[in-house]
Amino acid sequence: MGNVKEKSYCSYGEYFITQTQKAMETSGKIQHWADTHHPSWLDFIRIALGLFILYKGILFISNTGALLEIMKNSELQFFNLALAHYVAFAHLVGGLLIALGLVTRFAIIFQLPILFVAVFFVNIEQGFLSVSNNLEFELSLIVLILLFVFLFYGSGRVSLDYWMKKHPNW
Repeated sequence: MGNVKEKSYCSYGEYFITQTQKAMETSGKIQHWADTHHPSWLDFIRIALGLFILYKGILFISNTGALLEIMKNSELQFFNLALAHYVAFAHLVGGLLIALGLVTRFAIIFQLPILFVAVFFVNIEQGFLSVSNNLEFELSLIVLILLFVFLFYGSGRVSLDYWMKKHPNW
């Protein structure tokens, strides 16, 4: 057993810091690979995705009748009101940030819970390729998949993130 080297940590804090550093190094390597292997056409899909999410946020705000109907049928009206404000704000601001390519991964993190709920809890009840929900399930699923793609690949070259990285003293 003399050949086996075991690392001993003095405390859980040191172990946690070491594991966090390893995770950050791995995350940095993945981000570097994604930045160097990002095809240009993917930027235009990111812009379209951001504009679509922004559009859905505008539709969500403009359709207050449906929002009031949802809240009327629920016992947790305050929670639903807060949730509706979160969804509207996240779609409006997040869609704009994704389209501009500014803090894209951060904006996507706020979109993921919304789309996860939309795909797996709200729109799945109508079924796949259902005419009754105007293909909301399929659109939600495509947007969710694209959000994961851009969470991995980042904003790309046609973005404010890339421009700010190349012009740090502007």
